[in-house]
Order: sequence, then structure tokens, then C-alpha cells
Amino acid sequence: ALGIPLAGKICYAVGVVPHQITTVALAVSLQIFLLDVVQMEASYVSMILFVSHAWDAVTDPLVGYLVSRSKWTPIGKLTPWLVLSTPFGVLSYLLLWFVPQGSMSQPLSALWFLTAACVFKLLMSCYNVPYLSLNMFLGGDQRDRDSATAYSKTNTIHSHPGSDQATCCLGFPSASSDLSPCVCVSQRAFLTSALVMGALFFLSSLVLFLGVKEQQAPLSSDNNIQPSYLTSLKLLMGHVPYQRLVLGFMFSGLGFQMSLGNFALFCSHAAGLGAHFQHLLLVLLTSASIAVPLWQIVLLRIGKKATVFIGFSLYIPAVIIVACVPSNLPVFITMCILMGFSVATLFLLPWSMLPDVVDDFAVRHPSCKNLEPVFFSCYSFCSKLAAGLSVGISTMTLQFQGYKPGACNHGDGVVMALIVLFSPVSITLLLIGMIFFRSYPINERQSLQLPGQKTTVQ
Repeated sequence: ALGIPLAGKICYAVGVVPHQITTVALAVSLQIFLLDVVQMEASYVSMILFVSHAWDAVTDPLVGYLVSRSKWTPIGKLTPWLVLSTPFGVLSYLLLWFVPQGSMSQPLSALWFLTAACVFKLLMSCYNVPYLSLNMFLGGDQRDRDSATAYSKTNTIHSHPGSDQATCCLGFPSASSDLSPCVCVSQRAFLTSALVMGALFFLSSLVLFLGVKEQQAPLSSDNNIQPSYLTSLKLLMGHVPYQRLVLGFMFSGLGFQMSLGNFALFCSHAAGLGAHFQHLLLVLLTSASIAVPLWQIVLLRIGKKATVFIGFSLYIPAVIIVACVPSNLPVFITMCILMGFSVATLFLLPWSMLPDVVDDFAVRHPSCKNLEPVFFSCYSFCSKLAAGLSVGISTMTLQFQGYKPGACNHGDGVVMALIVLFSPVSITLLLIGMIFFRSYPINERQSLQLPGQKTTVQ
């Protein structure tokens, strides 16, 4: 097969921007936005974050199945989903950062943000599932697809809406009745940032549509069996490599989420470095971007599974040191670099390993194809489920320890909870994920040497 041209890889990489910027924005800023800007009770915030993530996770497999059943059109099978979901996704994202004016009660305010979050999550599933599945329809061979994956994961966004404005109100007491000037400025800043992100969303989707031509690959044929939704899930869950990869991805992802999802609050309330939060996050994301192509070189030499273990292992000493000396800025910056290198493996490796699992499934079930979107959507489901569990557990833990939205200082219980979530809990979950990765059976290096044969199982 012809290789994927460089321009095609770059345009495909640009297509990850909408999902990447919105994921980072929601993971890092939404919790603070609702707690300290909207000044919503922690119980409502926990409900919004968990329910919206659970809804997101449930819709992914359903969208994947609908995409797999779609017919081929003049612009492809997946591309129409990308085109139609973009404008509505931009609009719903703007509504998510819009604070309704007036004397709206806490329950009504919670309902507003829950509805906006769920609508946005559904539309992003309609964008992200076809985008992820597009990797299998770019043309080229396994190495070409791995290279395209590396290009997309290198395109990590260094900025996110609300980094500056989120920290401006952290540590400021809230007004008793009317909104304080800081909160009003933050509301405008969040909405302005959302407008910028919406423009990037639209332009990135346009580049993807104009620069990538969807190929009707041999794996996609109208003559193959089209199993039902439940049958498709049963086939996928019965595939051992997919089981191991999904479980490893889910637990390790949950471990990373426990740290990164509380990164802003940890910097502000446990480390006392809230003023440096945006710089620390920038260091972490920049090092992750730099590390992705380096890990791509490493995995070509030693294999993907070995690279996962090396990369994930770097995270453990980093969060231990940060938890032990949280207020030492030079040490924190150094550890953020190490954490970024580790996070890069989570961005790259599981998504680079998934096409190998799809190929292995195609060899073992030659008459049952067109399931690529279902594979990718169920995989994405686990990532989002981990994110939902992370924010739900974290927010409720903070509430039980007495976290007060907008408070200047917090008690020792809140500080200790942030430290425990940031280090011991994340390390434990990461180790569980590595245990599942240990039993992942596909050796892609040997399968590359034996094209056309079954994937070698260790």
C-alpha cells in the first residue's frame, strides 16, 4: 500500500485539536470555574462532573456503532460525521462557559451547566469517534499509521482557557451577595477564552476536512457481516488483547487523572504555588509534546509494551517527590518535566497499540469487519469513564474534608486530601494498570516481520 504523505499526517494531526483543547479545558478549568467563579456548592459540582462524564462514556459506544453502520458517501464514511458535528459542537462549548444572569437558584444553575455539558459531550463524541477511527482509513501500513498517531499526539495544546483567570480568583474570598469584581472579570475571561477555543475548533476541523482524504480500505467492505450492537460488544470484549489493553488503559488513565485533574487545586492549596500554576502546567504540557516523538523512536526500537512500562514508571518518583516537597518551585518544575515525559506515553502508546488489536481481530474474524469505530469508541469510553470517576471521587472527597468554594484558606484536611489524591492514590491505580499491560499479548515487532500472518502472541 502507498504510504501516507507528510501533508496528510500533519492535517490529520491538526484534527485532534478540537478534542484536545476542550478536554484539557474541562479537565483543568471546569471544576475551578464552577466552584470559585460560578460559586456553586461542591455537591452540585460533583454531580455535574460525574454525570456528564458518565453520559459521555455511555454515548461513545453508541455513536461508534452508528458510525460503523453508516454508508459510504462521496466524501467518505466518517468525514460527514466530522463536518456535521463541528458547528453544533462549537456552539455548545460556548454555552458551557456562559453564566446565566439573574437570581438563578443553585438547582437551576446546576441543571443549566449539566445540560450544556451533556449536549457538548454528545457532540464531541460525534466528532472524536470518527476522528479516531479515521486512523485506520488513511492508507499505508502499520508503521504509517503509528507515525500518523505520533503526529497527532505531538500536537498537544500548550494553552487552555481559564488558566490565568482560574488562578486569579483562587484564594480570594467570595462576596456575600453580589459577585466580586474578580469573579466578574473571570466570567468574561472564561467566555472570551471559549470564543478563541471555538474559533480554533472550527479552523482545525476545516484543515482536517480539506487535507485528509478518507480511503476505502480493504477492511471496509459492504459484503461483510454487520453484527448487532450487542453482538459487536460481545465480540470485542471476548478478544483477549482488547480486554488487556482496555483494562490497562482505564486504570492507568484513572491514575493520571487523579493527579492531573487536581493539579490546579494542588498547586494553589497544597503547594502554595497558585500564582505559578499556569507556568507549571505549561512546562508539563511542553515536555509532553517534546517527548512524544522521542517515545515514537523508542517504541520502534524496543516495542510498544516495553515503552509503556518505562514511560509510566517515570511518573511514580515524580509525584512522590512533589508530594514530599510541594512548595519548592525549582523541584516542582523539574518534576513537571518528568511528569510530562510520562504523560506523553499515555497520549501515544495506548492509541498506537489499538490499531494492532484491530488488525489482530480482523485476522481472527475475517468475515466480521467494519467494526473499527466500535473498537475506538469503546476504548474512548474507558478513558472518559476514568475521567468521570476521577472528578467525582475528587470533588466529593474535598467536600467531605470541608472545601469551601472561594475560600482564602483551607484546613489541613483539604490539604492532606489533595496530597493523597495527587500521589498515593494515583500511584496505586497506575500500578494496577501496569499489571494489566503486563498481560497484553500482542508483539507488534514480530508481526511486522511476518506480514499477512496472525499477530504473534507471547
